[in-house]
Parts: sequence; structure tokens; C-alpha cells
Amino acid sequence: MLDREGFRPNVGIILLNHKNEVFWGKRIRTHSWQFPQGGIKHGETPEQAMFRELHEEVGLTADHVRIIARTRDWLRYEVPDHFIRRDARGHYRGQKQIWFLLQMMGRDSDMNLRATDHPEFDAWRWNEYWVPLEAVIEFKRGVYQMALTELARFLPRLNHHNRYLRAGMRPPPRGDRHGGHGDQGDQDHHRHDRFDHQPHEHNAGPQATGTSAHDGREIAPPAASHGGPADPVKD
Repeated sequence: MLDREGFRPNVGIILLNHKNEVFWGKRIRTHSWQFPQGGIKHGETPEQAMFRELHEEVGLTADHVRIIARTRDWLRYEVPDHFIRRDARGHYRGQKQIWFLLQMMGRDSDMNLRATDHPEFDAWRWNEYWVPLEAVIEFKRGVYQMALTELARFLPRLNHHNRYLRAGMRPPPRGDRHGGHGDQGDQDHHRHDRFDHQPHEHNAGPQATGTSAHDGREIAPPAASHGGPADPVKD
């Protein structure tokens, strides 16, 4: 389903954990890393498509997350001709996306990269919010920067440093913290990629505004990677 300009409606997902780190997935059988994303089917709303893609690509349901915010307008990117199937060339130009910022309410063990017979990722990890764009296929980098910038205003506030500030202390290095449930083990857990061992209206450059899922506030316009071939007509 393409619009009159040749762009396919699509959703992108930025999934946060309780540390405001983001889900970062490695596309299956490539060296490209990206956020979950996928096309909007006929009759679906962007939110319905987002929850469907979330389950298909990451194995999570609506019960595992809460919506924090979404981009207000479509963010577009064009796909180079050599990534487009021959039968789609001439009328398919790329994707236009609505991006959702989600908070993970479940556990890491709820993730399932093999929720369908056609997995998108074969590994994943929690990454800092500002992901390394050089790991993203080049023609998507502009939209990634726009989405991250637009939604950054809605990041939940982290309070774990406050106890040190109130006491006039400096927080210890992240790797040296220990907690009641084994924070060091948790750090080791986040340090490694998770591999799946079981036998998915603007060009990249214009500005946009975002909307909070809670109160409809608009955010100010944002200031102005090497993957293997994606499946651009699908994603």
C-alpha cells in the first residue's frame, strides 16, 4: 500500500528499559543493527500496526509495554534504487513512518525473537539512547536522528543518582555498583549481546514535532552505518 508519492506507511519502535536504554536488534544474517519497524496494513491504525510489529519482531504484547509518546507527523526516507526490487522500481520510493516511544514493563526474558516463522533479528542488546548511527544502513540514518531527537524530550526522568547528589557524594562508576539483587550480574548481563540460539511527513532532514501519549503536549522541533541490504519494500 503506497501513497500517491510512492511512500509506504510504516511504524518504528523505540523501546526503553528502566535505565532509558533502548532495544537494539541485529538484522538476521547481516551486520546491520536497527530498531523494530514494519509496514501498516490496510485498515490498521499506526498504533495497531505498532503492537502487531512489536509482537512479530520482539515477541512482546501490549501488556509488556506502555506508550510514552509518538512522533506527530510522518518521517520519510527514500530507498536507493539498488535496494528496491525490480518490479517495484518506478513507483516505490521509500517509507513514511510514525515512531513510538515505549517503556518496557515486562522482563528481558519476555523477549522472543522467534515469535513468528520469519524473524527479523538474530541478536539484541540494550544500548544507550543515542544509538551509533554508523551501525544503521545509511539511508535510514536521517530518520533515526530525527525520531530520537523528537522523542528525547519525553524520556522518563531517572532518579537513581539523586541519593548521591543529596548526600554530596559522587556516584560510583557504573561497573562498580552492587545492589541487593546482584547489580554486577545485571551489568554483565547487559554487557553482552543476546543471540537467538533457537532451531521483522517528512524527508530525512525536515523538522517535526512530537506528542505525548499522556497529555497531548507538542515538543519543540528538533535541531537541525553499515548494514547489509534491508528488505525495503517490506520494512
